[in-house]
Amino acid sequence: MKSTISAALAAFIVMGAIIATVEEAGAVVCARGVYRAGCATTRGAAVVRRPPVAVHRRAVIVR
Repeated sequence: MKSTISAALAAFIVMGAIIATVEEAGAVVCARGVYRAGCATTRGAAVVRRPPVAVHRRAVIVR
C-alpha cells in the first residue's frame, strides 16, 4: 500500500515537471502565427507571413 502511494506520488511529480517545462518554439509552431506561438529570436520577434491563396479556374471554350 505504501509503495503504491509513493509510486503514484512520483508519477504525479514527473507529470507536473513535464507540464511545467518551457520548450523553445519550433519552426512548425512559429508558422501558425507569431502571436499564438510566441516566437521570439535573439534579434526580436520572428515575422511569419502566409503565402497567397491560389485560385484555380477552369477554362471554358465556346465553339
